[in-house]
Amino acid sequence: MSSHPPTPQLVWLRNDLRLADHRALSVAAHLGPVALLYVFDEETPGAWAMGAAQRWWLHHSLAALAREVAARGGRLLLRRGRAAAMVAEVARELDAGGVHALRHYEPWARVQDAEVALAVDLQLHDGALLTRPEAVTQTSGERYRIFTPWWKRAQAQLPPEPPRAVPELTFADGGSSDDLDSWRLLPRALDWSAGFSVWTPGEAGARERLASFLAVARGYGEARNLPSEDGSSRLSPHLALGEISVASVWHAIADAIPPALAEPYLRELGWRDFAANLLDLFPDSPDAPGRREFRLVHRDAPGDLAAWQRGRTGYPIVDAGMRQLWRIGWMHNRVRMIAASFLVKHLLIDWRQGERWFWDCLVDADLGANAMGWQWVMGSGVDSSPFHRVFAPVTQSEKFRAAAYIRQWVPELARLGDDDIHAPFEASPLALAAAGVRLGQTYPLPIVGHAEGRARALAAYAAMKG
Repeated sequence: MSSHPPTPQLVWLRNDLRLADHRALSVAAHLGPVALLYVFDEETPGAWAMGAAQRWWLHHSLAALAREVAARGGRLLLRRGRAAAMVAEVARELDAGGVHALRHYEPWARVQDAEVALAVDLQLHDGALLTRPEAVTQTSGERYRIFTPWWKRAQAQLPPEPPRAVPELTFADGGSSDDLDSWRLLPRALDWSAGFSVWTPGEAGARERLASFLAVARGYGEARNLPSEDGSSRLSPHLALGEISVASVWHAIADAIPPALAEPYLRELGWRDFAANLLDLFPDSPDAPGRREFRLVHRDAPGDLAAWQRGRTGYPIVDAGMRQLWRIGWMHNRVRMIAASFLVKHLLIDWRQGERWFWDCLVDADLGANAMGWQWVMGSGVDSSPFHRVFAPVTQSEKFRAAAYIRQWVPELARLGDDDIHAPFEASPLALAAAGVRLGQTYPLPIVGHAEGRARALAAYAAMKG
């Protein structure tokens, strides 16, 4: 009696560029030889074209994954185009018995799933999040729109399953592939990515970053708010492209430190899930206010927008954050809130302008988290801070002890003392001269006064409320 060889299985990768704790890969590997395919899809309706910073990361992440697959005797297949067509074409080339993928919640991912399922036998698996958003519901069956009750209910389904090791892999032969360099994901005419050398994209880099964070994670609850401290995990870009599973991070933190010290960070992982929940509920949230009645009249001020983008507002904490964003593709979370508040309130510029700038500049760009963060600051989200809460940049800078952070990213102010560096426009002429600072020349004067900007924002809000 003859036996048939196992049927090849195709694993379709999206923002899950890893081999460890990848349920789709684990299931496929038990069924037969596998082929791994990444499709760079900017053609599916509703897709947001990946920003420039994340394209840089994607290039290096795919290169790292390709090396890891090759070391195990396989080949990472790359295709560019509409996912439904590319997955179906590669499945035919391989004569694949099934296609496996992780379930994602961006609007275009939902469209991709439906289209691919019409063409092939698509099996979706969990693993991109801690929980399935549709599984965290009230007793009525309704989905949560507010984080605190959502988090309380979600914890009943946590912790997630322990992470799985890389399965034993045999690889299917065949399948045509693009050349990664042909996608031209890296900057060309002007290479703005020199500062990105602080990052190590890829699964190994994610593990290294997690190990580094574990050494300081006990202090995360306080240090996360201090831009001058290295207290953030900086795992967000690795999580954004799925180079490490969120379950792996959860268990590493929960196993390493006491529950009370672990909770602040585990809660942040919960916010990531909650953002996916809101995006699933409100697919238009990157473009439309969650509170439909929120229709603030914004200023059309391209000069002010450019000053904010370039870190030339005259407020050192804002400028330090915006320059950090440009230089390394990442910004400290506390400073993200301060910089975002300044744009939408002090400058009264449409939050979607800031959202798109962050999308283009962040190596950790995540559609749900980016939209939720901006709408939270704006006060337009279903779960958000009230609009009349206007961050005072100087007060925030002093409160969170940002002097060293400012010196790093706004070096023209480095010689100012701690008493003056948060608000150089309030420093004495003698202190400015001693530090070599000439306001309006070496460093800009504020483009708007705090009191003036706050009053203008509150007047616009009052007008909207009628």
